[in-house]
Amino acid sequence: MDWPNHVDVWREWRRALSGARMHHGWILAGKSGLGKRDFAMTAARELVGEEGVAQPTGAHPDILTLTHLPKDDKEEKKRDEGKAYQVKRNIAVGQIRDMQRRLNTRPTLGARRAIIIDPADDMEPSASNALLKSLEEPPQGTFFILIAHRPSRLLPTIRSRCRLLRFPTLSNEDLSRLIDQHGGTAGAQARDAAIDAAEGSFGAAMRFLEQDMGPLADLIGRLLREGDAAFQGRGELSRAIGPRADRGRIQAVLELAQALVAENARNSSSPMERGRLIEVHSQLVTLAGQAPTYNFDNGLLAMEIGTLLSSVSAGSEHANG
Repeated sequence: MDWPNHVDVWREWRRALSGARMHHGWILAGKSGLGKRDFAMTAARELVGEEGVAQPTGAHPDILTLTHLPKDDKEEKKRDEGKAYQVKRNIAVGQIRDMQRRLNTRPTLGARRAIIIDPADDMEPSASNALLKSLEEPPQGTFFILIAHRPSRLLPTIRSRCRLLRFPTLSNEDLSRLIDQHGGTAGAQARDAAIDAAEGSFGAAMRFLEQDMGPLADLIGRLLREGDAAFQGRGELSRAIGPRADRGRIQAVLELAQALVAENARNSSSPMERGRLIEVHSQLVTLAGQAPTYNFDNGLLAMEIGTLLSSVSAGSEHANG
């Protein structure tokens, strides 16, 4: 996939790669859905490839990717059968230690090995601490590429040992073109709503289209405008999200809520209302960071989202009264 927001990032990476000494740790930072995983895989191949050494077109023995494992044995079987499967909430310390044991051997095809952690901001605390030891004393020829949607969640000591590559968001025109190129078949109204809510993230735009988020966007907008004194809106929101919503749908709902709150803040003419919207946006960001980590009941999570959204109207009425 050709990512138009990667031009400057590639320029910086290749300038470093051609230098005398390539830094051993990199953080690919930016919101989810900007192509950081695609960049990491291609960059890792450039890193480990050597002139005159044939490189495999499939899985590479000198590129190790750590990501969320299947949730349990049942989900692991689904993965092995090529089916959709649920994953664990965190990257565990055992995965880091297994990777470190592999670092005791030499790379297979050349002198370099790349470790991709995706997303590194989903490592459990003990995994982060274990990784830090490898970043402090990296084995010769080993390079770490950490994908981070929320780099502030990484340990400061990890951030200080890595170079940062920041990925810019996409323009609405770029989003529209990418949706056309990669199978977006929704109507013009749904596309426009998804692009506006995605705030520059292709991944978010596609999730909004796949999840049919139009009705949820209407509910979120109503909660922001009218509040929910009778709790009816929060019940509708919970039903619209669904009692068995998977992680992808929950993530899409939280992204949509953040985007619509941010849009309202930009358009608000009231400093007091804008301040309340900014506060609610911050709380939604915190909730989005906690949701993958804690075992939230979907109904309670929907109520929490609805309460935050409806508080904007309630707070504005109280302030104006």
